[in-house]
Amino acid sequence: MAKVGAQRAAELTGKSKSTIQRAMKNGKLSFEVDTNDRRVIDVSELERVFGLLPQESDVTSQKVVEAEIEKATQMLEMERMKMRVRLLEEQLDSSKEMIDDLKEQRDQWQKQAQQTLLTSQHSQKQADELKQELKERERRAQMRRQQMMEKRGMKTAPSMPSNNNNEAAKPAFGIQSLWAKLRGGEQKTDTQEKMSA
Repeated sequence: MAKVGAQRAAELTGKSKSTIQRAMKNGKLSFEVDTNDRRVIDVSELERVFGLLPQESDVTSQKVVEAEIEKATQMLEMERMKMRVRLLEEQLDSSKEMIDDLKEQRDQWQKQAQQTLLTSQHSQKQADELKQELKERERRAQMRRQQMMEKRGMKTAPSMPSNNNNEAAKPAFGIQSLWAKLRGGEQKTDTQEKMSA
């Protein structure tokens, strides 16, 4: 390592020149004599005995290093924030797409519900119309039956006897007419036999 004189040693350690010389005299600080008969001390020996003060160049370089570290930290933080923003933007885009899909599904469901409602209303209307038509048919059929009954009643009303005895005689009259027809048939067959003989 570098070797320095008493003055420079005092500057490096922050001690006075006399303190450095006294330490050299007492043997506390080892030194060498150079070719010019000057006593010089190894810097590592100074550091061992007194410790070295941070030098201006060291302070400057330390400040530069700290500034670089700070700059790197800020850059890292910036990059981290950019990544976070990018991630949040992606999540936002994904959420927007999901919302759009949900809106589209909602619209489809609403459309389907409206169609179902219209269909059920149409079906209900058709059912009501069919009920009305059936009621109307039934009413017409009933009117026809009533008219037929009235017509039948009018035909049979004049020929219907007023007393119960004639009612009992009516079936007999029917049998007698049948009997007469049969007898007429028998008489014809007798006449036909006579003619053939």
